[in-house]
Amino acid sequence: MSSYAFFVQTCREEHKKKHPDSSVNFAEFSKKCSERWKTMSAKEKSKFEDMAKSDKARYDREMKNYVPPKGDKKGKKKDPNAPKRPPSAFFLFCSEHRPKIKSEHPGLSIGDTAKKLGEMWSEQSAKDKQPYEQKAAKLKEKYEKDIAAYRAKGKSEAGKKGPGRPTGSKKKNEPEDEEEEEEEEDEDEEEEDEDEE
Repeated sequence: MSSYAFFVQTCREEHKKKHPDSSVNFAEFSKKCSERWKTMSAKEKSKFEDMAKSDKARYDREMKNYVPPKGDKKGKKKDPNAPKRPPSAFFLFCSEHRPKIKSEHPGLSIGDTAKKLGEMWSEQSAKDKQPYEQKAAKLKEKYEKDIAAYRAKGKSEAGKKGPGRPTGSKKKNEPEDEEEEEEEEDEDEEEEDEDEE
């Protein structure tokens, strides 16, 4: 934490002691803390600067020995074979107009280019936007078909996993269990038929 953060924390504790039952208006409280901090001498601030230095040293010590946990970093990994989401009408517009802007303004940063494209898009009339919106709608339709097929394919392949791997929840496995039971019943009936002969 910074020296100022330690100062604010101290102010908060002082305020709680003086007014334990009152709620704090955050904006007002922050403003008062800021004004107090600005009027403090270097000697008064040094106490909080020392606290910040010792906290930084503690943090550095802890980070030297820190080992990040293994496992999921950010949820599921994306399947590279999954269909890609379709671009919006605005993105289609951008991909068409970006080269023109880059050639007209070669020194423009990525952010400024995006800002310029955003301005251009907002200046377009509904009629001018229509071809991009129609193309985006067609691409979205195609994506929805592709993703449905992809998911259906994924479910059919889920049953083909190797031994010892769970295939999902019990509900998904119940139909397979019923099929196994039917197969066992068929085998039992065949055995009974053989015994009768």
